[in-house]
Amino acid sequence: MEKRKRTTIADIAKLAGVSKTTASMVLNGRASTFRIKEETRLRVLEVARENHYSPNVHAKSLQASRSDAIGLVIPDLTNFGFASIARELERLCRESGLQLLIACSEDDPAVEKKAVEGLVRRQVDALIVASSETGDEYYQSLTKQLPVIQLDRHIGQSVLPLVLTDAARATADLIESIAKEGLSEFYYFGGQLELSPSRHRLAGFELGLKRAGIETKPEWIRHRDYQTASGYLMMQSLHQDLGRLPQALFTASYTLLEGVLRYLKDHECLNALVDKEMRLATFDNHDLLDCLPLNIDSIAQNNQQLAKTCFELTLSLINEKSPAISSVVLDADIFWRSKK
Repeated sequence: MEKRKRTTIADIAKLAGVSKTTASMVLNGRASTFRIKEETRLRVLEVARENHYSPNVHAKSLQASRSDAIGLVIPDLTNFGFASIARELERLCRESGLQLLIACSEDDPAVEKKAVEGLVRRQVDALIVASSETGDEYYQSLTKQLPVIQLDRHIGQSVLPLVLTDAARATADLIESIAKEGLSEFYYFGGQLELSPSRHRLAGFELGLKRAGIETKPEWIRHRDYQTASGYLMMQSLHQDLGRLPQALFTASYTLLEGVLRYLKDHECLNALVDKEMRLATFDNHDLLDCLPLNIDSIAQNNQQLAKTCFELTLSLINEKSPAISSVVLDADIFWRSKK
């Protein structure tokens, strides 16, 4: 197979019958500065268009000390929440003449580090990361090269710029309201406790029960990771342990909820939700929940505002401006379907 060759300024100059310097001045928008004839300028631009010439982004970034690219590292692009944030961030970047480069960590610190290193090699101007790390030493060292912004997750006690949702408050409000319906048990399915969202959502769950006058029992709390399969397995284990369905269950993510629903469907238990014999609620919201004949209450993060706030903070840091606030915590909304 013939090796493809990128069209260069030298190629354009030769085809247009001008010097490489003249071609460079025209293609960099400096024709008028150097008093290049309009006829020559148009000829060079036409040749460039016909040959699909595009400037070398890496060369331009070296000259300007900017790549006009932002790196985003998230755990999983199939996660509805992160996918929504990434989509909005990409739109904001595109409309501002920036490129968003996205990499996935699979919630594995080793994979995350490789993803970050790949983005740094591409000379991104800033890095936005939903990290699976428990300490920020690695990211603190990176701040000598570029701004690093924490998204949705707080890395330990890091003081790096941060944008996340107040998950504990919304979860506590939802759990308190449901628990006051006369429940004597309330189970919780969560992800990895080393991740800050897991801790915040669990703290909200326990606070909600406390407000309702119910003491949390250790056996009510179950953890694995945020994969759909984990929701299925935890529901299977709980069903077997109890010999029945629980009175109420809260899943700490939409992916865990999906696993729970798959189990209930496989074992013909969905009628328990329709008949309100089992109360089910979740963190994360999806429009699909409005289309089901089930009463599943949910907590929705404002993904659009998360992306917008993160983008504005990133721009300030790229432009070496001190943001008014470097840590932003946004409210979440509760979607009540059981009360309609």
